[in-house]
Amino acid sequence: MTESVRAPAVQLASRGRLAPFMADSQAPRGVDALNGAVSEPAWRVRPSRYLVSTDDRMIPPPARRAMSERAGSTVVEVPGSHSVYVSRPDAVADLIKRAAKGR
Repeated sequence: MTESVRAPAVQLASRGRLAPFMADSQAPRGVDALNGAVSEPAWRVRPSRYLVSTDDRMIPPPARRAMSERAGSTVVEVPGSHSVYVSRPDAVADLIKRAAKGR
């Protein structure tokens, strides 16, 4: 993992601010959107990617695989926790870069 990718999480953790940041980021935003109708799901007409974190104890990996298969996503699996963007930011960044290049 490059230092530039890892640095923000490490800085927050070293200041004792990672847990509060993560808790705040889980707050429901725009709850009204949950009642909205979707006329055409983007995953039906656009390529999608799915990162399965194999050590997730919140959403079991088999459930993640089923969701990604239903959406027709290109799947990448990595060892990592439910908060894979914190435990494996390198894998998240790599998936985004590959998606941007159409791979």
